[in-house]
Amino acid sequence: MQAYIAIVKTYPPHGGIDGGCTSADGIPEKGINLSIMQRLRDILSVSGFDVKVTRDSDTSIHDKGVEGIAAQKSSDMDNRLEIFNSEDNAVCISIHQNQFTDPVYSGAQMFYSDEQRGSEALARAVQSRFATLLQPDNSREIKECGKELFLCYYSKNPTIMAECGFLSNPDEAALLATEEYQEKVALTIFSGLCDYLDE
Repeated sequence: MQAYIAIVKTYPPHGGIDGGCTSADGIPEKGINLSIMQRLRDILSVSGFDVKVTRDSDTSIHDKGVEGIAAQKSSDMDNRLEIFNSEDNAVCISIHQNQFTDPVYSGAQMFYSDEQRGSEALARAVQSRFATLLQPDNSREIKECGKELFLCYYSKNPTIMAECGFLSNPDEAALLATEEYQEKVALTIFSGLCDYLDE
């Protein structure tokens, strides 16, 4: 792994006016995503990776002068994709939290597009680490996405969307809100990335 030089681009989605989903206690997804990304960024940086992030604060990255929520979100996504595709030798990880109407569901799940070589293997490696290191009862399988996951589909580099857990599950939401668990999630993603690079 140490001989492999890669640019890892981490993407904490949402931000600013776009809070993403929320837990029953009102905890917004965007803050959890950002915290996990910052921890993952630090782990990657001290391990010798060149890391680029789409945002490092609670902001949208839409173009200045763009008005209206829909137009700002569209501009934000276009700018994130430009960052994803700005390097040829990159691995891209989009950090999310999941939500469902039934609170019983829990566990991380990785999404990938078949459009980029390596994305499926990256998703499998990270999913496997969640099951072995952090969530032993997690039997979820990786899932191929389509154009509805804009960044995953149109990225030119190996890319996954890492749904780290369900904010609709009260127990998992409580864990995801803690710094200790966020650190564990970041280390789990890092371990999966290293497995992928070793392959």
